[in-house]
Amino acid sequence: MSDRPILQSALPFAPWADPRTRRLPGILPMEPGDWLRVDDAFAAQMAERDRLIVERCAAVHALSERGRAAAEELLDAVIADVTAKPGYRVTPGAITRPDGVTVAVDRAQPLLTAGRLVQEDLCLLEKAPGEDEHILTGAILCFPASWTLAEKFLKPLIAIHVPVSVYDDDIARRVQRLFDAIRPGQGLWRANALLYADPTLHHPRTEAAPRVKPVGEAPFIRSERQGLVRLPVTQAVVFSIHTYLIRKESLTPDQAQALVDFPIHRAGG
Repeated sequence: MSDRPILQSALPFAPWADPRTRRLPGILPMEPGDWLRVDDAFAAQMAERDRLIVERCAAVHALSERGRAAAEELLDAVIADVTAKPGYRVTPGAITRPDGVTVAVDRAQPLLTAGRLVQEDLCLLEKAPGEDEHILTGAILCFPASWTLAEKFLKPLIAIHVPVSVYDDDIARRVQRLFDAIRPGQGLWRANALLYADPTLHHPRTEAAPRVKPVGEAPFIRSERQGLVRLPVTQAVVFSIHTYLIRKESLTPDQAQALVDFPIHRAGG
């Protein structure tokens, strides 16, 4: 891994600058064809994803037997999406990414394969008859922002959000209603943003880790574009996370002024 941080040159959407996204959950409709993205950090982020999948596989990947059918459907959806994207070359059994790396399509490892094709982290959430909440049944999570996959795997939504203080019972009910209402072909998205001192993309944190008072400057802004897409066959909800990491000085003048007017929080630690 390089000591140089992996950064985008700009932030395409600043959630603090838009009144629709300043408050939770800040959900917006997803435009057709705008689920998975390729940006100017693609090559560097994908190289880091490849490294983590090889060196830290147990930390970044989890799949239950319950989630396997959804994972296989998700891989097919990812392949269909990238097939239509410039820069990808799809051949039988393999896909060449825009950075020139060829990835073998291993259908026995659907999430690991999908995780090497796109910048997004991908989480599967499923709700069986009789269950009150969607449960995390599988994920490829290379770039966690202060949470740990092993602690959230096979947990319901409200447990996944521990210890997020603003995720109270009212928001939990609203989010679950939202998950129940998602329809195939009608994706949704939201965005968040935090100030970080550490630009490391793989940034796990356990629930028990003490929150320390931030010290010194936090020169980086980390923003996640989070998508919600329902798979039509298994009915699983895919929670996708596209991570943007930029220096504060890379904000546009309007984004920088909005940050003064509507400050965002800093990540502890």
